[in-house]
Amino acid sequence: MGRNKANIPLEKVDNYRWRVPSSYMQGMRVEGRVYADNELVKVIKTDQSLQQVANVAHLPGIVKYSLAMPDIHWGYGFPIGGVAATDPENDGVVSPGGVGYDINCGVRMLRTNLEANDIRSKMKDLINAIFAKIPCGVGEEGNISLSPQEERDVLTQGAGWAVKNGYGRPDDLDFTEANGCLKNADPKAVSGRAFSRGKRQLGTLGSGNHFLEVQKVDKIYHQEAAKFMGLEEGQVSVMIHSGSRGFGHQVCDDFLKRWGNVTKKYNIQIPDRQLVCAPVNSSDGQQYLAGMAAAANYAWANRQCLMHWTREVFQDFFGMTARDLGLELIYDIAHNIAKIETHKVDGEDRKLCVHRKGSTRAFPPGHAEVPDKYKSIGQPVIIPGDMGTASYILVGTELAMEETFGSTCHGAGRMLSRRAAIRSTKGRPLARELEDMGIFVRARGRTTLQEEAPEAYKDIDEVVKAAHEAGISRRVARMKPLAVMKG
Repeated sequence: MGRNKANIPLEKVDNYRWRVPSSYMQGMRVEGRVYADNELVKVIKTDQSLQQVANVAHLPGIVKYSLAMPDIHWGYGFPIGGVAATDPENDGVVSPGGVGYDINCGVRMLRTNLEANDIRSKMKDLINAIFAKIPCGVGEEGNISLSPQEERDVLTQGAGWAVKNGYGRPDDLDFTEANGCLKNADPKAVSGRAFSRGKRQLGTLGSGNHFLEVQKVDKIYHQEAAKFMGLEEGQVSVMIHSGSRGFGHQVCDDFLKRWGNVTKKYNIQIPDRQLVCAPVNSSDGQQYLAGMAAAANYAWANRQCLMHWTREVFQDFFGMTARDLGLELIYDIAHNIAKIETHKVDGEDRKLCVHRKGSTRAFPPGHAEVPDKYKSIGQPVIIPGDMGTASYILVGTELAMEETFGSTCHGAGRMLSRRAAIRSTKGRPLARELEDMGIFVRARGRTTLQEEAPEAYKDIDEVVKAAHEAGISRRVARMKPLAVMKG
């Protein structure tokens, strides 16, 4: 990465804001800004993510700051937990490293009318039923086989394709970011290899940190917002975390390979080749955004199908209709995406290309893209944790629009690599440990539970507290896991 991580200056602005001065490296166009408290900063300093914050600050057209959320950790090019907005009218670029390989990895949350105490004795059987219904794991194929035309329709219609084909209800789209579809998607920007990988993976959960979790609403922080979401303490909720599967991975890989010399083509200087980029308004930039949008739409369709089958399992298991069960989508949010959005810069509205890499959109009350139901409280923000601790739902704020282009954290953030997590948990009966805590787990992969052990992640309570106290999102409720399914 060029410099030793210990030498990176990190200056404290206040209790939850830090800056990497633009004088740190020649070529930085803006300073870095990190949202974290003192304890999180100690962890952040143990990897190369701060260097990546500084590297991102070199991107042409970058506006205001190179941003890092409280869950920041080392990623490909951008840190995971990184945000950067570039101005297309002032040489602004788009960088695949600012989105990542799992395009539109994201999370959706459902409420229910069930009380946790009433169904706790059934939890093991319920997660077994979900595990039997929903395909998961590395390379796992699903129950939907798409024809070439159907796959093109998925890529251009997103979650709307799933609803139109019986996987859900029209009102689900109202509570999905961008209504589950980016309009600039173009299947022609996608390779045949990507099409091949996507043919049989729609409606599959995947592996790694992806999960389906049955939860108990453990604590309410913001009564008004919780009421709008239909949440109260003791209630059962469901969270689904998945992305664009092998399709999105292939789209990213194809562009990174194709763009080997693209920075030379546009005479762009970058400190790390993983930040390969092209002007947003160039043919290369537009083609990437069209391919990325296709993968994002695949991911929204994927999560829509996963939710539909989850509803079916609940209906069959409890012998009730989905409406009687109250299985309503609260919201679906992306956290690996680049989108053209309007933001105020120096007092004027400008269309910017906002990269969110392991970061969640957090739009405020009254924003045009916030569903009418939530206009008075702000956009729901879903922050999943690890399988042994907690997850959160928050709402966006006006301060986030002013400071972070309407962005906040996306999860706890890893502290240990998957390999290190496997080493540190060798021989431990993790499934038994979690069951002793009252959490039933089913996993497809041989080492999945070790890779995703709770100690591999930062403290989710600290991460969310930092985002809340910094004012870039506001806590609404905390959920604790009851049963978890992983790939």
